[in-house]
Amino acid sequence: MDLNASLPSEEYERIHKEHIEKQSAGRKLGLAATETLHQEREERHRRLKREFPDKGPTHVVQSSTRNSGFQMRNHRAFDQNSLPPGWLDCPAYGNEIGGIIPSKVPLGESFNEYIHPEKRYSSRQVIHQQRQLGRELGLVIDLTNTSRYYPESDWIGKGIEYVKIKCQGRDSVPDNASVDKFVYEVLQFRSQQMHLNKIILVHCTHGHNRTGYMIVHFLVRTESISVTEAIEKFSRARHPGIYKRDYIDGLYSFYNEKMPEFVVCPQTPEWKRSSDLDINHRSVPDQDDDGASILHENPVRNEVMTNDDVLGDSIPFDKLQTMRQFCYQALKLNLRARGNTQFPGSHPVSLSRDNLQLLRQRYYYATWKADGTRYMMLITWDGCYVIDRNFCFRKVELRFPCKSTNKGIFEKTHHYTLLDGEMVIDIEPNTQKQERRYLIYDLIAINQVFIMERPFSERWTILENEVIKPRNSERDFLYKSRNPYYRYDLESFRVRRKDFYLLSTVTKLLKEFIPRLSHAADGLIFQGWDDPYVPRTHEGLLKWKYPEMNSVDFLYEFVAVDNRQLLFLNERGKKKLMEGNRVVFKDASAISSYSGKIIECSWDAEEGVWVCMRIRPDKSTPNEFNTYKKVMRSIKDNITEEVLFNEIHEIIRLPMYADRIQNDCRAFTSAARRR
Repeated sequence: MDLNASLPSEEYERIHKEHIEKQSAGRKLGLAATETLHQEREERHRRLKREFPDKGPTHVVQSSTRNSGFQMRNHRAFDQNSLPPGWLDCPAYGNEIGGIIPSKVPLGESFNEYIHPEKRYSSRQVIHQQRQLGRELGLVIDLTNTSRYYPESDWIGKGIEYVKIKCQGRDSVPDNASVDKFVYEVLQFRSQQMHLNKIILVHCTHGHNRTGYMIVHFLVRTESISVTEAIEKFSRARHPGIYKRDYIDGLYSFYNEKMPEFVVCPQTPEWKRSSDLDINHRSVPDQDDDGASILHENPVRNEVMTNDDVLGDSIPFDKLQTMRQFCYQALKLNLRARGNTQFPGSHPVSLSRDNLQLLRQRYYYATWKADGTRYMMLITWDGCYVIDRNFCFRKVELRFPCKSTNKGIFEKTHHYTLLDGEMVIDIEPNTQKQERRYLIYDLIAINQVFIMERPFSERWTILENEVIKPRNSERDFLYKSRNPYYRYDLESFRVRRKDFYLLSTVTKLLKEFIPRLSHAADGLIFQGWDDPYVPRTHEGLLKWKYPEMNSVDFLYEFVAVDNRQLLFLNERGKKKLMEGNRVVFKDASAISSYSGKIIECSWDAEEGVWVCMRIRPDKSTPNEFNTYKKVMRSIKDNITEEVLFNEIHEIIRLPMYADRIQNDCRAFTSAARRR
């Protein structure tokens, strides 16, 4: 029985007044009083744990430090049972949005003596009120940055799943990792058959800004609507919607959309304005949900781009595993043979006099070998993910609309399209301005259709027509639009398909094209025109590097006891010591700092030593021993530019090449006329 249920309003006012006095006294007591309150709170937690044993999963996500900057906490005393400012008059919850209910934070039973019965809103009220509306609660997502409002057993004890995603309040929008976690948790819950008819309650402190920010993200990603539409949809469900300008700006910035002129940030609700005035009057510092003051300092960012920069945001581990599994399925690799943590992308082999003969046996095209960073890319409906050599996925914000019959209007985006390519840094010669560009050179899957076994020429054409052209068409359409709904120019890097050329153009490619490139290049790639995509080492995919740039990636270790230098390669998953191999460094005084790192080395034939060119932070393992043998064979064969030109000059005169080159030239001319 609720003992306060029959209290008259006069009695409630007396208790409430006593509570205010207790709060004031509590502040004077200092840390000792806070510790006592904390102990009382812990005892209540333990009691509830005994009464309601865990019956469902609990997940806690710590906030990423990416956007949080430097923080300093002032551990001042505060009453653990003080009500959040404005909470009493804030509407409890909003309307349903696709199975999601936005809500203010329910307060546990420990707050009851300070809240009039008509104003109470606890887990018990939440469950009862939603059942009266014909809704069964299945999951609660808590976005507050504290655990003082209620024990998780309030939900778990009733068979309701609970997920904690800590997000700072005030002027800090949730970081990208937290957003990804939110979207993932909602989708996971929805995917379970047993939860089909159950709803999700999402709350921060008041259920407007952080809650709205997360729900708008979810709507944009799952319903393929614009940020403007999603914000309006949330506003209709939870009036007045998101009322902090930083959160609205953050949403448009995140999705590279331009905020329309008619979009106006709502006024702060009256219940919140009153509480803010009260806080300002009492000169209380800016606080997070724990009541600890925070000083923010913007992190200093290095504006100089390098190939070693880490791009994008990390993703939850279970989501990472799901994406890895898709990549292995697309490439028809055995998930159980060696685990699914090995990078599956295709790797070329060094050109030697033996495999040079492959150019005579099947039709090849050539392209330049960019000196950039290797990335595969997975495009899904909820974002793009770059995949590095360590087979780690990081989320980047790019848009890839699907091909559409409506001119300039692209609503559907790619879902599970897998690309292969490399990231380069272009430098504008006059201004020296840097700009990242992702060069796509292959396509493995398109919208969940696996095409790795199709000829390269077909994959390359599909890449142009289904991925590049729709993106370029929409971009051009939006550039001409007065109110573009998306800003391609705000993306973190540009995208283009890498060009491949007839073997007859190799001389021009090396002598004229590569010297004029705005990014570094160190040789050529020869791609079989009719070849399938081969994961990992592809014996038919050939690379030629300038002889002085042929290199091997070693694991370097320095033994300080006897100043020994050890070089290791990888053989069947184990370290293989390369006895008799030595390496020299430009800075001999810092050789110990390279220990434990992967270093790229070129061979100095005159001195018989390896020369360290650079550290490879993008790699966690050295080259395979078989790769090393191929590089050494290439170095020994010493295929210079002159040797290469002479060989190709003979190859393109073979009937197989002469006929196909003539046909390709006709096709190119015809296509140019149609354009």
